[in-house]
Amino acid sequence: MRNIKTFIQDFGWPRVIIFLFLVSLFVLAPFVGVRLDASLSDVLNRFGQYAILVLALVPMIQSGCGLNFGLALGIIAGLLGATLSLQFELLGLWGFFGAIALAAPFSLLFGYGYGKLLNKVKGEEMTIAMYVGFSFVMLMCIMWLVLPYNNPTMVWGFAGKGLRTTITVEGYWLKILNNFLAIRIGRFFVFPTGLLLFVGFCAFCMWLFLRTKTGTAMTAVGSNPDYARASGVSADKMRTISVMISTFLGAVGIIVYQQSFGFIQLYTAPTPMVFPAVAAILIGGASVNKASMVNVLVGTFLFQGLLTMTPSVINSILQTDMSEVIRIIVSNGMIMYALTRKVKVTK
Repeated sequence: MRNIKTFIQDFGWPRVIIFLFLVSLFVLAPFVGVRLDASLSDVLNRFGQYAILVLALVPMIQSGCGLNFGLALGIIAGLLGATLSLQFELLGLWGFFGAIALAAPFSLLFGYGYGKLLNKVKGEEMTIAMYVGFSFVMLMCIMWLVLPYNNPTMVWGFAGKGLRTTITVEGYWLKILNNFLAIRIGRFFVFPTGLLLFVGFCAFCMWLFLRTKTGTAMTAVGSNPDYARASGVSADKMRTISVMISTFLGAVGIIVYQQSFGFIQLYTAPTPMVFPAVAAILIGGASVNKASMVNVLVGTFLFQGLLTMTPSVINSILQTDMSEVIRIIVSNGMIMYALTRKVKVTK
């Protein structure tokens, strides 16, 4: 009994309640006509799509920069890498990893400038980050129209220039990770082995990095900057490195999302992807100055699980199609809860 109480205390009542609610949705699903195998497959797929975007928040949290509301910069770097990969007509694994390689210099450059800016506004990082991210998205709305892309599958057909709002990756690197060693059981269940292995690899690399000399110094800056400074650690340097890593992981995360989702979404598409990532890591148990791989994995699974299962089950119960409305309500509700919880932690 004491072990159960200790586990609940460590895990947190909010996450226990969310987990039990998610389990109840899975139990209820077969009784209202929702296929359990297809639902579980969808949850695993969505978990893999979003996990690295959530993982991208960890370095900045650990270094004391707070929640990365400027994650859109990393996403835009990933979009640049993905569109260049299609522009150069890179296919298969070459196309996927080529997109990451092409995105890397953009993400590191954006991250460096972003980090330098955050070092000038210590104490207001999250507010400034939000403005930077949203402003950069608006700037890129112009750039997507004027950059010299000419791949016919990407540009507007009537003008021959300017990128489309949505670009398919079919024929290039669609589901290149999802289909790798995928396990199919029946008609509806697909276990995305390659996708989950890639997520696990990225999480392991981050876990390993946080235990290196640089990672330890970064964590020290976030937890006790005065002690770190007295030990000879440059707080500004560690913070900048953390922002660069976070921005790079954001780029990787959106490319992973694109290969699974099947489309590159441009213009204002990066904007609504930031808050769900922040909400997921907070629901997973992270705070504004401490995060772990467990927080990332648990939070992403709970957030995406509820976002997937709730509309399906409620639609079947009500015998109507309100999936998008329900998804918006559930998503925004979890975001509001997570951000409210964050405010309480900081007081």
